[in-house]
Amino acid sequence: MQVSVPIYPILLCIALVAIMVICVKAKKLTISAALVAGLIGSVVYLGAAERGIFLLLTFFILGVLATSYKKEAKAGIFNEEVTAPRTTGQVLANGGAAGILGLLAFFNPEHANIYQLMMAASLASALADTLSSELGVLYGKRFFNILTFKRDTKGSDGVISFEGTLIGAFGALLIALIYAGLSKLSLIVTLAGIIGNMLDSILGAALERKQLLNNNAVNFLNTSLAAIVACALANV
Repeated sequence: MQVSVPIYPILLCIALVAIMVICVKAKKLTISAALVAGLIGSVVYLGAAERGIFLLLTFFILGVLATSYKKEAKAGIFNEEVTAPRTTGQVLANGGAAGILGLLAFFNPEHANIYQLMMAASLASALADTLSSELGVLYGKRFFNILTFKRDTKGSDGVISFEGTLIGAFGALLIALIYAGLSKLSLIVTLAGIIGNMLDSILGAALERKQLLNNNAVNFLNTSLAAIVACALANV
């Protein structure tokens, strides 16, 4: 009896491994972070197939490009190591919610659609946060604290600019269009991504500045809350 072996999942696994190796070689990810990223990619594929992978790759590629863009100029603003690769904690903070939702979609297929919507919203928020943070400090003109609306130092927790917020909204919209095209679901994902990004800034100003939460915790919360917002909007 001849057994048919599905080719696409095998090619996908090869592609994921190749991306992991390239990211480690290029010092974009630590070895452990690359392994975790590969695991997240695998469970996202289980829960959302090719579309989920496209969403994850869009976030990852644009996030890496935005982080690398004029990194030397941003190093002084963010007070971080210029060549430091992403850690396991950072990967989980940005993609952990998507991975959890991928598992839920796989094990609870009758509700897979809502889990996939929530996954898209979590990645929309993650990309919005990354783009607004990494590019907003470069192109923003005026920076203010999201809680007090007073002028504040760019790059500080909870500090936003109009330009950065607009760039983040574009990132959320891009994820939404990949997920659902021009549809109501796309609007939900975009709104949830923007709200998640705003919640990130609020948590940064209220809790991260007081060292009650670190950046990884704030990122995981904003992606998770964006997913919850999408679920709520879908049921309105």
